[in-house]
Amino acid sequence: MNMPATAPDPAPAPAEILARQRAAFLRDGAPGIAERKADLKRLRRTLIAWRPRIEAAVSADFGHRSRHETAVMEIVPTVQGIDYLIRNLRRFMRPRRRHVAVTMQPGRARVEYQPLGVIGVVAPWNYPVSLAIMPIATAIAAGNRVMVKPSEYTPETSALLVQMLGTVFPPDQVAVILGDAAVGAAFSGLAFDHLLFTGSTAVGRAVMRAASENLVPVTLELGGKSPVIMAPGTVNPGNAGKIAFGKIANAGQTCIAPDYALIHESDLDAFCATYDRAVAALYPDGPSGADYSSVVNDRHFDRLTGLLRDAEAKGARIVPVGATSAQPRPRAMPPVLVLDATDDMAVMQQEIFGPILPVIGYRDIDAAIAYVNARPRPLALYYFGDDDAQCRKVLAGTTSGNVGINNTLMHYAQDDLPFGGVGPSGMGAYHGIEGFRAMSHAKGIYRQGRWNGANLLRAPFGRLADTVLRALLR
Repeated sequence: MNMPATAPDPAPAPAEILARQRAAFLRDGAPGIAERKADLKRLRRTLIAWRPRIEAAVSADFGHRSRHETAVMEIVPTVQGIDYLIRNLRRFMRPRRRHVAVTMQPGRARVEYQPLGVIGVVAPWNYPVSLAIMPIATAIAAGNRVMVKPSEYTPETSALLVQMLGTVFPPDQVAVILGDAAVGAAFSGLAFDHLLFTGSTAVGRAVMRAASENLVPVTLELGGKSPVIMAPGTVNPGNAGKIAFGKIANAGQTCIAPDYALIHESDLDAFCATYDRAVAALYPDGPSGADYSSVVNDRHFDRLTGLLRDAEAKGARIVPVGATSAQPRPRAMPPVLVLDATDDMAVMQQEIFGPILPVIGYRDIDAAIAYVNARPRPLALYYFGDDDAQCRKVLAGTTSGNVGINNTLMHYAQDDLPFGGVGPSGMGAYHGIEGFRAMSHAKGIYRQGRWNGANLLRAPFGRLADTVLRALLR
């Protein structure tokens, strides 16, 4: 007799997974350094072993992305970041002695870093592997359990993360939650012990509102319009190549990509010509070449073309750069410069997130600094020039998440530097010891000695208390 087919058990709801992870955390306690290192090493090995599948999944989601670009921009920095955590974990976990006031001697004070519990991670689509795995690795290093919600815009990669991470961790340690924007909104409202979100400023505001209902602390890695400032006379093929790399890698879909370039008015023509040649050198086959990435979906492609139409309608000049392609792939947007851009254009109001570079002339370095400061604080700022008084003036006179001097993007790969924004470009940081501490609770512990000077200031008060107070408040 044929038995009726039974439906597979439904996946547990995110709130149920959170409850299971928290129960497991309370049951097992904080993992020791050996367990944390073993987990990180397994994650590292798996990431490398799954490299071909990762590259194929990401390319399928984008329509096309070079396997080399995925390896260079995602897998390599994540592996190096995991190596950094393994090397430095003992130092990060070590209790820190703190000063004790003279009146409390011979007491002892220290800070111990303990896991928070369960960390929520909301990962974006533009680097769907590294921006999911690196927060997971940081949370594991700090002794936590993790739930991650990848983007619905990269479904192949998200499904792969479920499979890959399932071979490394049990679901009560690391769980991947799939779903659309509504699932993401509900995820942000869960009672995590900490929530890390990477994405747009607008969505970051909504995430912070949702997290506030449960008083969940947040790390927000957002974006904004990251400027390039080129000192007078610094236009050359090397510098133009660095800017072109930062702008066009991943088709410009990078939160720290140069968003616009401030060029001294005497160098404008030279920059445009040199940048054109630099783009052609990086991508000799143009947008149809195997190394050139596509825009992730039609919605974002249409948004980018809309930015160009708006700018052109308001008087900007759109200048194609680099090699042309007779038959570009779908959603392979050719790189362009936008000249004569003004503040009323959408391209100067929105984070671009594509291979479009507005070029703005400036008269002197004070004007360039003022231009940056008149806008929301960016996630990154790039300065090209000597390490001189003018450079120091830019560093002192502007505020940004991080700064690259004579480079673009490279500060992200410096594992010992914190990575994060300021104001509209983000809140908090991860990478470096700052990431470990963001996902840990710094517990202050004070051990009082047998005798303590503070005993002199207990009731009943008298002449001795007055003498001690006069000494302390002189």
